[in-house]
Amino acid sequence: MSERVERSPSAAGGTAVGVPAGLALARTRSELAAERARLVGRVAVVMTMGALHEGHATLFRRAREQCDRVIATIFLNPLQFGPHEDLAKYPRTFDADLRLCTREGVDVVFAPSPDVVYPDGDPGIVVSAGRLGTVLEGASRPGHFDGVLTVVAKLLHLTRPDAAYFGQKDAQQLLLIRRMVRDLDFGIDVVGVPTVREADGLAMSSRNAYLTALDREVALTLPQALHTGVVHAAEGASAVRRAARDVLVREPLCRADYLVLAHPDTLDDVPEWYRGEALLAVAARVGTTRLIDNVLVMVGQENDVDGVGAF
Repeated sequence: MSERVERSPSAAGGTAVGVPAGLALARTRSELAAERARLVGRVAVVMTMGALHEGHATLFRRAREQCDRVIATIFLNPLQFGPHEDLAKYPRTFDADLRLCTREGVDVVFAPSPDVVYPDGDPGIVVSAGRLGTVLEGASRPGHFDGVLTVVAKLLHLTRPDAAYFGQKDAQQLLLIRRMVRDLDFGIDVVGVPTVREADGLAMSSRNAYLTALDREVALTLPQALHTGVVHAAEGASAVRRAARDVLVREPLCRADYLVLAHPDTLDDVPEWYRGEALLAVAARVGTTRLIDNVLVMVGQENDVDGVGAF
């Protein structure tokens, strides 16, 4: 990789500090605007909360393949955390995050503080997720998706991308962002990227860092349940649900929040007669950590199960 320089966050486009790969780090709105003005061609944004891993790297790679320039945002959004959630202990690995962005050819990292994103404190006007934001994750985390959509809308305005890339692991979030972009005429492409998994099938997540060795073994129950459900897809919706649920109930240390087989556009449970694509989604608490996972299933036909675990 050729030596390029990082621009100082205190003077975007200014003093070279001898860091490889031309990673411009912007902390303020004005710094971001200056860096954005330098980007030509099709521009992508990948939004993250930091603690980056191979799943994020895959998003950067896909964005790099399809666009000319890539902006990454690293912002731990307080608006999407509930009063008893893990904002304070959420993993923070900023130096390592910058190295990963550099390795993956990201052009600009926007890493603002909360007062930059929310200069007047909590916003008086937020984006409402509507009914789709009140089910599944929204039922367990009231107001969560209003916080997600509000910050995504703000970051889209600030970064002005042509395309935004999000992981399929957060399927409900991806659905809501697509709906917001369409309903509010943002005029950008929202690209979903398949879930990246460890060799044993566990979906990559920043929250995996919370898992103890025992928790890590128990957490495999989630992809195992999905895998088993997919195996029974040709038998119909009830067979998918029953097979997946049987895996969950056999592991007492995995405390399931929900397991659903839902229409991918409405999140309504699909009926027994349904044939076609459906979202098999699960959320569970393992130890003190809440994990989610999902897979798209073609109900009523044989499915390729290679992408869901390695069992």
